[in-house]
Amino acid sequence: MSLFLFSFFFLYVSVNLYAFLKARAALSFGTTTGIILALFMALMVAAPALIRAIERAGLEPAARGLAYAGYLWLGLLFLFFSASLGIDIYRFAVYATGFVTGKDLSSITVSLRYSFFIPVIFSVLASAYGFFEARDIRTEHVTVSTSKIPAEIGTLRVVQISDVHLGIILRQNMLRRVTEKIKAAKPDILISTGDLVDGQVCDLDGLSGLLKEIRPRYGKFAITGNHEFYAGFQQSKCFIEDSGFTLLRAESVDIPGVITITGVDDPTASAFGLAKNTTEKELLSKLPHDKFVLFLKHRPLIDKDSEGLFDLQLSGHVHKGQIFPFTLVTWLYYPVLSGLANVTDHSSLYVSRGTGTWGPPIRFLAPPEIAVFDLVHKPL
Repeated sequence: MSLFLFSFFFLYVSVNLYAFLKARAALSFGTTTGIILALFMALMVAAPALIRAIERAGLEPAARGLAYAGYLWLGLLFLFFSASLGIDIYRFAVYATGFVTGKDLSSITVSLRYSFFIPVIFSVLASAYGFFEARDIRTEHVTVSTSKIPAEIGTLRVVQISDVHLGIILRQNMLRRVTEKIKAAKPDILISTGDLVDGQVCDLDGLSGLLKEIRPRYGKFAITGNHEFYAGFQQSKCFIEDSGFTLLRAESVDIPGVITITGVDDPTASAFGLAKNTTEKELLSKLPHDKFVLFLKHRPLIDKDSEGLFDLQLSGHVHKGQIFPFTLVTWLYYPVLSGLANVTDHSSLYVSRGTGTWGPPIRFLAPPEIAVFDLVHKPL
């Protein structure tokens, strides 16, 4: 976790410095303006740590205000950096071409002022759009035909939420929209594949009560994500269980004559000394092969030793990058960013785009979702 934090803050400082230099080159501002801008950027860099500290001190309104400012700046800055870097690459390509060919190509280059203001305008517009896209929770329907669902059941409906990130920014209004969509789907089983919480939220403001109202006939099941451990495992566990979920930590639940559900902790558990000493293969190989096995795992990675031991793995974590073009970065490590993918002839993986947001309360070209799976009996 320390390496992650170091890398995050190093990159964040570097991108702020890049934006500062771009602004100074375009606007030629004086020392006073430069100092004010530098102090503002320093505050924004420190904001994620300050938010946690202020929140733990019980100063919730101050923490929420700083969270909106700090995380919106993070989103704006990322979009600005992406657009500005693209223009810088174009400017360099024009310069290199002119240098090699000996031609004056200044007429098709972009001036320093335009190379600053175009990304500024783009980032503001994209962030505004992304703020509303983050609230446009879509319902994705997936049908899975299988002989392992008993004929007398016919169709079993499983609803998945993932990466809701309830905390200092995402609260009752957002959760109410989520629960309304879940209720409209009429699930037989409700699943949360991690990162349900992201802050001091153990029964805070009745949030767990909204989830507790949902009572599918076969129950609700959840696993941990990395943020359950960042926020504090005990309070995260408190919230999950108060919300009516059965938390699966390297455990399986057999619903007689229906389905088997098994779940594992996120690997972050190891960093906090809370990992279970059970491998996926050991856990899954004990399960009956004639029943449909629903495997819950926060990160959308497939353990080679587990292939063929489950029927459907539900995951989340990557948010489909949340803000394009970060999608391209996450794709380098997670080949399946969203949707359904075949693992083997007998195993499939579904990756949720996530239901909420982490950090910036915006999504750009990666809308949030609730997934609805109809597991339909198919005769042999």
